Amino acid sequence: MTFVLAIDQGTTSTRAILFDGDLKRVATAQEEFAQHFPASGWVEHDPDDLWATTAGTCRAVIERAGVSVDEIAAIGITNQRETTLVWDKKTGVPIHNAIVWQDRRTAAFCKSLQDAGHLEMVNERTGLLLDPYFSATKVKWLLDNVEGARARADAGELLFGTVDSFLIWKLTGGAVHATDATNAARTMLYDIRKGRWSQTICTLMGIPMSMLPQVRDSAADFGVTRPELFGREIPILGVAGDQQAATIGQACFEPGMLKSTYGTGCFALLNTGDIPVKSENKLLTTIAYQLDGKPTYALEGSIFIAGAVVQWLRDGLKIIHEAPDTQRLAEDADDGQPVVLVPAFTGLGAPYWNAECRGAIFGLSRNSGPNELAKAALESVGYQTRDLLDAMRGDWGAEGGEAVLRVDGGMSASDWTMQFLSDIIGAQVDRPEVLETTALGAAWLAGMHAGVYPQKEDFAKSWALERSFSPSMAEAERGEKYANWKRAVAATLSY
Repeated sequence: MTFVLAIDQGTTSTRAILFDGDLKRVATAQEEFAQHFPASGWVEHDPDDLWATTAGTCRAVIERAGVSVDEIAAIGITNQRETTLVWDKKTGVPIHNAIVWQDRRTAAFCKSLQDAGHLEMVNERTGLLLDPYFSATKVKWLLDNVEGARARADAGELLFGTVDSFLIWKLTGGAVHATDATNAARTMLYDIRKGRWSQTICTLMGIPMSMLPQVRDSAADFGVTRPELFGREIPILGVAGDQQAATIGQACFEPGMLKSTYGTGCFALLNTGDIPVKSENKLLTTIAYQLDGKPTYALEGSIFIAGAVVQWLRDGLKIIHEAPDTQRLAEDADDGQPVVLVPAFTGLGAPYWNAECRGAIFGLSRNSGPNELAKAALESVGYQTRDLLDAMRGDWGAEGGEAVLRVDGGMSASDWTMQFLSDIIGAQVDRPEVLETTALGAAWLAGMHAGVYPQKEDFAKSWALERSFSPSMAEAERGEKYANWKRAVAATLSY
């Protein structure tokens, strides 16, 4: 058994990738699913879509690869984090749509918790801030707003999980209700220092601890799939939230190593080793991965809108047909028009953490058109990354700002965007040969636990550079551009 199946369940699509014994991609299957926006700032997924696309892409990739299911040693799962589901303990039927990590419906409740003085306690235990981004307040909303939910939860009839837990439950036929430490760390219910669920926070949120999954290492036994799904039982041996899986896939195993993933959002993680560094600059302290019962910590900066801004150009403004068109438009933009787009469509994440503000465009003229908007959209990703790296420099020291940035995710394929990123942060940007680092990280966790893949030291040696980008922008221009961005953000926040 020399193949490993990686499930990459993302915000807008689900992918299944089959890797061989040398960690080379053999085949891929991908399927998009609908996004639901029932109110301003609200984002939901149909749980049936999450499951159907997962099962469907897994079957498709096995068939496409032409391998026998008997040759698959293990499954690794990586998933959109914080997205929240609550389902019936006996039937597995969700009580409501999944509430997506981008959703902002609990902003007022988060503010009330902060006004009541709970921020310090929550931050000390979880490393997180009081923000709608995280799972805890989403669970509370479901219990408070779905008829009969709270009574059922108190009676022990309901279970909570992030997407990984829900998929594990479905894959194992309800035999396993578990998550890994990286996903648990994103719920705002998990004490990352003590390595256990926080009774104090659960009580504050009114969440019965009977709803919570068991927390395991990122490489561990998460049960086996129902034999009727794929033709035989396959062990699930690796689980990690998408950004942590990308950190692993980028082989950022040493303290000071830094990666940034550009998917729907953008997430930069800085490995801080066995020390959970408390941020003074509104970054998150989180778990990068947990192996053999030992957590490795990270500082994380989260941007809500990165690739999603390109989706907006395509689906909202309809000025492009597909994502690569954006680079062509940006290249043809008028450099004399300093248009700035602040993509706060669902609020601003780190280091601002404002759930209420919304997107804005500055510097428009009669000559502004699709080219200038496309350029501003791509530049916004670089500016937001600079915000994160400056904050990391403040928390971690020089290493946080001077380290080479390893990039991955869909937007990293754009040479124009990566060159601008290097220019605006004033540092080297390295793009690996394998851009599917999220799936790669999940596959390695499962394959390593199955004995198919090497330990992390040898795995790190396999990381290969595809292209490096070095800054070529003059310091004065870099400073002027970033100052314009900061002014635009300040105006957006004040509005």
